[in-house]
Amino acid sequence: MGKRITMFLFVIPLLVLSSLVDVKAEARKTLSEVDRKLKLLNKPAIKSIKSEDGDIIDCVDIYKQPAFDHPALRNHKIQMRPSIIFPSDATSTKNESSPSVLFQTWQKSGSCPKGTIPIRRIRREELLRVASLEHFGRDGPRNSSVVNTTNDKSSRFVDYNGTKYAVFPLPDHSAAYLITTGYSYIGARADINVWSPRVESPDEHTTAQIWLKSGPGDNFESIEAGWMVNPAVFRDTQPRVFIRWTDPNAGRWWLQFQDEVIGYWPGEILSNLKQKAILVQWGGDVYSKKMKPGHPHTATGMGSGDYASGLWGGACYIKNVRILDYSLQLKYPEWVTTAAEEPYCYNSLNYQRSLAMEPIFYFGGPGRNPNCP
Repeated sequence: MGKRITMFLFVIPLLVLSSLVDVKAEARKTLSEVDRKLKLLNKPAIKSIKSEDGDIIDCVDIYKQPAFDHPALRNHKIQMRPSIIFPSDATSTKNESSPSVLFQTWQKSGSCPKGTIPIRRIRREELLRVASLEHFGRDGPRNSSVVNTTNDKSSRFVDYNGTKYAVFPLPDHSAAYLITTGYSYIGARADINVWSPRVESPDEHTTAQIWLKSGPGDNFESIEAGWMVNPAVFRDTQPRVFIRWTDPNAGRWWLQFQDEVIGYWPGEILSNLKQKAILVQWGGDVYSKKMKPGHPHTATGMGSGDYASGLWGGACYIKNVRILDYSLQLKYPEWVTTAAEEPYCYNSLNYQRSLAMEPIFYFGGPGRNPNCP
């Protein structure tokens, strides 16, 4: 009995020691990989600014920004302003209060020199939290082989004058949106209401945005812009402006905030979207691994976290919806329809108070609830 006890107490420390050695070796490997990724992401700064919200903003030479790591952009020459003047939309600002000024918290603490761009520094602890270093900051593939074989979501259709257009839900996403389709969209705009909805888990995110899409069938290409709450990327639950695109495989698409041109998507990284979009969406999107059947649904909110029926003051809205086609006139789309991939979790409503008023698009929801278990 005594020997058995002695052997038992003696063996356990040996096993623990062996496990500790393995854990430490794996930790060193992980830290080494993280540090290599940090060096790739964080470019040498000409000046660094400590923001009052805790962020560090690095002022990086405009030609040394991470975008130039893309093979297609090695010989790209930056264009500072668009070659055409964007048309204005007088009706969108009529009888409305003055628009908010484009300002970021870090600008209270300084500014970047000419010839540099501000980039938020990525920290080691942020990369240690992510599931995949390779896909940090990315949203995953968006092609038919993925969309049609996961999450039990198949293509859905919107009807326009008797013609059905396929809309392909993305895996692990749930969207509610206003949509228009055609063959010659060269721009889109809208005023997007900003909220800070609940995000249940750090690996989930929620957005309010505009999509421009093009491509044959479900093998589409998309560029997107709006606001996002994404704790894994931004370390907090505040809404942040974001942009992204799919199919990083020549025309360019410019991003404008009010009267300020922020930047563009170079044609070298685009394929089907080089010249035009055939589909535009306005709305919200929630990403979570808890969208799969058989699992409790995520409680991450979309928009304000309230359903579209909350209307003004309750639900998130997008107003002054506009498309730009080859007429070079901003106008409300000739045809729109609403859609929600999980209407009991998040829904949408294009609400028109009277025939004399333009519709305002409302969307959102709380996610998990008695009707969305």
